[in-house]
Amino acid sequence: MAIRSSEAEWKGNLRSGQGTMKLGSGAFEGSYSFPSRFEAGKGTNPEELIAAAHAGCFSMAFSAGLSSAGFTPARIHTTARVHLEPVGQGFGITRIELQTEAEIPGIDEPTFQREAENAKKNCPVSKALAGPQITLAATLVKR
Repeated sequence: MAIRSSEAEWKGNLRSGQGTMKLGSGAFEGSYSFPSRFEAGKGTNPEELIAAAHAGCFSMAFSAGLSSAGFTPARIHTTARVHLEPVGQGFGITRIELQTEAEIPGIDEPTFQREAENAKKNCPVSKALAGPQITLAATLVKR
């Protein structure tokens, strides 16, 4: 199967140093710093990239499960909120909140919720991040 890689480089001490992160595909390269990670500074941070990975993985897993159940989603939009909080003497990712909204013709609410929960439990990123609590709020959009 596929092996994916990314890079990060940090220069300087924790508080005043600067870093860059780069995806192996070249699709993204950005700076990060203490302020972008722990405050409201400009730039990205590892948790934001984890959130993007989780939202993308969940959406694809949800689509796969729905397809297996006989439904074709018109749209799945997912937001992941990764919480970085003080833990002991350092910091930890304490929870991840997934919020998804989807348009799926012909599906009922119980089937929708079941498939959403299955995607939350079984997407590869959820499995890799099994340490923090992962919650899900799933909304079925009827047009």
